[in-house]
Order: sequence, then C-alpha cells, then structure tokens
Amino acid sequence: MNTSIVIADDHPLMLRGLTDFLTSKGFNIVGSAQDGNAAYNLIVKLNPEIAILDIRMPYRTGLEIAEECKKNNLSTKVILITFDKEEELFDKAKEFNIYGYILKEFAVEEIETCIKSVLNNKPYFSDEIASYLNQNSNHKPDKLQLLTKTELKIIKLISENKTSSEVAEDLSISVRTVDKHRSHILAKLELDNKPSSLSIWANLNKEFL
Repeated sequence: MNTSIVIADDHPLMLRGLTDFLTSKGFNIVGSAQDGNAAYNLIVKLNPEIAILDIRMPYRTGLEIAEECKKNNLSTKVILITFDKEEELFDKAKEFNIYGYILKEFAVEEIETCIKSVLNNKPYFSDEIASYLNQNSNHKPDKLQLLTKTELKIIKLISENKTSSEVAEDLSISVRTVDKHRSHILAKLELDNKPSSLSIWANLNKEFL
C-alpha cells in the first residue's frame, strides 16, 4: 500500500498525531511541514501521491497550495483538513480540484477512508460538511427537475460512489450510454466537465436523490 504522503499543519500536535497514525497504518510519510511555503516546496520536490494540508497555515494556506498545484499541473492529490465549514471555502476547494475535505475533529477517524477514496480517484468530503452545507441550503436543487428518470437513477448510483461500469451493470446498459447520460447531466446541472464534479455534486445532494 506504500502511498507517499506529505503532511502540513502549523499545530505540531496535529502534525505528529496524523503522521504517527498514518505511519502505523502503513502509509509512507515522505515529508512534513509546519507552514505553507515549506509544504509547497516538499510537494514540488517529492511529488507525493497525496498532500494532506491544513487550510490555515503561515505564508500559504492549503487552498493557495492547491491552487498552485492545479496551475502547475502537479499530480499530487490534495486533501484539506480544517475547522472551517464555510460554504465559500468549500466552493473554492472544489474549484481547485481538491480531492478530500475533512473536519479536524474527525481527522483521525476519517483520514484513512478519505485516502483510500482519493486513491481510487473518488473525492471524499466529511459527512459533517455535506450535511452542514445541505442544512444551510435545505431545499431541493431546482435543476433536479430537469433530469429524466434514467438520469436520476444514474446520479443516485453516482452518489453511492459507483463507477460508470458499475452503474452500467446495475442498469443493464453500456458504459458508453452511461457516459453519454453523464455529459447530459453535467450540462443540465451546469457543472464543469471534470471527472470529480458530478460525484461531488451527487454526494452533497444525496438526501434529495
């Protein structure tokens, strides 16, 4: 499993706690940092598979690092850990292709599941965050009414983290048909055409599907 990981947090206890925990689970922590500049330099130098970053750090925030990684086409997948539940931060995180967003109080409980999900190219967001954001916008997204029955079935399966081929199997249709439906759904929901966009949206709106 030896996944290479860089961890950055300006709280030494959090940093050590996560490092020890992940090392004990067999992950390979190739570097750790206590500020944003050091973290970004480690990512550039070591090119780890995953970077676990605190959102608020001196010099650069986790979001700014994610933005740099996206701009420079770095392959490292970013997971943010934070105490923040602000919708605006969350939207930014999605914009910068962030793969995971975990609340600090659940970091140790959720980090392993999150990493496994991210390694399978599936974004992972703390349930707490999803339910908090849904509470704040506790109404059914209007755009759902634009979807056909089949499209609704597909998006429901996507919210259960199923891949296109699993969806195709469940609905006895071809993967190509699923992909065609996916692009129609993206257009109707006005989402950008990134592989993660639909599953993030589906996960956030799970309760309406």
